[in-house]
Amino acid sequence: MAIYLTELDCETLRFPSPFEALDDPNGLLAFGGDLSVARLMTAYHNGIFPWYGPDEPILWWSPSPRAVFDPKTFKPARSVKKYQRKHQYQLSINLATEQVIDHCAAMRTAEETWLSEEMRSAYKQLAAQGHCHSVEVWQENQLIGGLYGISVGQLFCGESMFSLKSNASKIALWYFCHHFRQYGGQLIDCQVLNDHTQSLGAFELPREEFIKSLLSLRQESVGKSCFQPQWLLSPVEEQQ
Repeated sequence: MAIYLTELDCETLRFPSPFEALDDPNGLLAFGGDLSVARLMTAYHNGIFPWYGPDEPILWWSPSPRAVFDPKTFKPARSVKKYQRKHQYQLSINLATEQVIDHCAAMRTAEETWLSEEMRSAYKQLAAQGHCHSVEVWQENQLIGGLYGISVGQLFCGESMFSLKSNASKIALWYFCHHFRQYGGQLIDCQVLNDHTQSLGAFELPREEFIKSLLSLRQESVGKSCFQPQWLLSPVEEQQ
């Protein structure tokens, strides 16, 4: 069966409505365009993100249902809390964003990863302009885990995470949820539910509900120092 998709016009930043996305494959919306900062931010502000493999054109997606975390209700597993008390990983924000992006790509083979050199370069440009942010996990001054994503008002669009040591990415998410909600963050998008994100507490929203939340949250802002480069202290209430 033929699939008819909108080809993006390189002369404009216009996307089709997310509600025009295909059901099969779930969320496929358009192809083409570029990975400029302006186009990427237009996409994220409308619930759309790029994902494509080697030898494919740039593909744009807006799946339904949408997987999310609520930072206000997020709770780490007891085993993760116990592990962090024992190992005392250090955590930071925006101290090594480019390294986090590169590590996320390196965790997958060239055939598997969607984080091509072109994509990594695009997210690094977003970071340079203050749109892309990372959480880093350290042990003995070595980067051992982390995550990164795009800030859209009080919504954070999580893109990828990695772990080189046990529980590192889980601890990154835990500390980020605590930090993000302290500064007014309301929702973390993780795109499509899988076994890993579900085990961490992600749940699904219908597209209509997700887009409604997005349209509201993108108009609001988090505290000014939320994404300033900084070290994160252990959440006192979680460590007790």
